[in-house]
Amino acid sequence: MNSVNRLAFAALVLLPLPAAALDYLSLAEAAVMYDAPSQKAAPLFVIARHTPVEVVVALESWYKVRDAGGGIAWVEKRQLSPKRTLQVIAPSAQVRAKADASAALVFEAEKDVVLELLEPADAGWAKVRHRDGQSGYVRANQVWGL
Repeated sequence: MNSVNRLAFAALVLLPLPAAALDYLSLAEAAVMYDAPSQKAAPLFVIARHTPVEVVVALESWYKVRDAGGGIAWVEKRQLSPKRTLQVIAPSAQVRAKADASAALVFEAEKDVVLELLEPADAGWAKVRHRDGQSGYVRANQVWGL
């Protein structure tokens, strides 16, 4: 292998790999979000514990993530959890007893409330649980993180 080929190979190996499409995680703890993958980079904002994020790029110890508002920043991998959460993006999300619009209303969650994802359901619904323990089904178009 000549030096040009070795250099090209090394460049490819060192490139960050994109994460799997629609790979969502949540914050295990409140975390500072940075503009680059380093604690010496400029801090952009703090994101709350349990907030869902979409992984855009994964490095060894840093992830570039997108939040529900479309903001992109870097966070340390150790601050993320595989526990799945969803964030309400509708003004109010109706959580129902079954995955059916005519099912009994269990509770309503206001915009930006975070719900634990229990299981994706068929036909555009997801089973969720509120931090107070109530659970039910929410329409996928009322939440972000699926």
